[in-house]
Amino acid sequence: MPHIEVILVDDNDREVGFMEKLAAHKVGARHRAVSVYVFNSRNELLLQRRAARKYHCGGLWSNTCCGHPLPGESTDHAAQRRLEEEMGLTCPVTKRFELGYFLHLPGGLIEHEYGHLYFARCDVEPVLNPDEADACAYRSLEDIRQDIQAHPDDYTPWFKFTFPEVMNLEI
Repeated sequence: MPHIEVILVDDNDREVGFMEKLAAHKVGARHRAVSVYVFNSRNELLLQRRAARKYHCGGLWSNTCCGHPLPGESTDHAAQRRLEEEMGLTCPVTKRFELGYFLHLPGGLIEHEYGHLYFARCDVEPVLNPDEADACAYRSLEDIRQDIQAHPDDYTPWFKFTFPEVMNLEI
């Protein structure tokens, strides 16, 4: 894995330093993150299945894309960059809310993130980056909610945590 630094933040998302990404996930250091939720014109959410070779949560379903702003990069730019890098989509993104979470991941890693969540509208078919995702599907929010209840281990921990908040928002 290439050396990528994440932005460490305090409880109020104020920058306090930098750390190598995998190291931050190993020790549970709070860092800034972005998550993007793309909806089509039928209000279905585009999910991705993370590539099996990812260093954590490979093979699990999640929101359209996510990632970390690079040092000096805005969350808006990071959300747009990750959407293009992971899904090959260039639709405009709009920040909807922020939230923090501390979640244990398979393999002993920790997601301790201050997340900036973005929504987008797009009916363009994604072009998946095989290093990031190996499948995708547009699904209704109700279908996703029911499937998470029936098969919680098929979804990433952060998606299961943020999805109820997403369901409460007007798309």
